Amino acid sequence: MTKSELRNIYKSKRKALSQATVDDLSLKIANRLLQLNIWDASFYHVFLSITEQNEVNSDYLLNILSGKDKNIAISKSDFGDFSMTHYLLTDNTTIKKNKYNIPEPLDGIEVSAEKIDVVFVPLLAFDKQGHRVGYGKGFYDKFLATCKPEALKIGLSFFEAEEDIKDVFESDIRLNYCTTPDKTYKF
Repeated sequence: MTKSELRNIYKSKRKALSQATVDDLSLKIANRLLQLNIWDASFYHVFLSITEQNEVNSDYLLNILSGKDKNIAISKSDFGDFSMTHYLLTDNTTIKKNKYNIPEPLDGIEVSAEKIDVVFVPLLAFDKQGHRVGYGKGFYDKFLATCKPEALKIGLSFFEAEEDIKDVFESDIRLNYCTTPDKTYKF
């Protein structure tokens, strides 16, 4: 299927999930992530969940990282050029939803993409080759292209992999892993 077709299907699938189901599946994903050998790094990038889109609840992941005393980077989106600026999440960070309901830091200590070791990537769907479908604006592909080559890219999904995505672009950045409630895919 194409990205557009998958985007429509998976937006509907996510919309059908209750908040209790989202929380239950998100906790399962977080517990599965604990089994990966990724916890020795210093800087982790975590998306802040858009609850209105029934995204994977990243609060569980934030709690794990805080408990491990890791540096956590979160982003602010620029819809003018589809770029993201990353900030260190601290006790003093003020978070506010933008007009698209994306929770973002108002300001803070900037973190360059080159410093980030592990990126947890939001997505709608993914395939068995590690390609992902997001909302279609290219924010994450642009961001991931600026990360160091060895940075791990880990998708989080409520649903299992599609066989393949038909319209993959050369600029699309593949995932290293994708974790679902029942399985972790390695690419």
